[in-house]
Amino acid sequence: MDQPIIGYHQDAEGHWVAELACGHFQHVRHDPPWQQRPWVVTEAGRAAKLGLMLGCKKCDEGAPPDRLDDPNDRPGSPQ
Repeated sequence: MDQPIIGYHQDAEGHWVAELACGHFQHVRHDPPWQQRPWVVTEAGRAAKLGLMLGCKKCDEGAPPDRLDDPNDRPGSPQ
């Protein structure tokens, strides 16, 4: 299910994680050659992508929203 990006945070490794309107988190790495997302490395680039629709597998699976106060969903935790 497509969901818009409403914000971002970084995990413990410094990778950017998109916060989706549905309450789920999704990594948005720029890691060539596998993932071409150069916009993620600048504040202006990330701001320009607010509202971008991303496919959310967690919604498709009926998963509960992620929470930063949950140790399993905190930045730096495996996702």
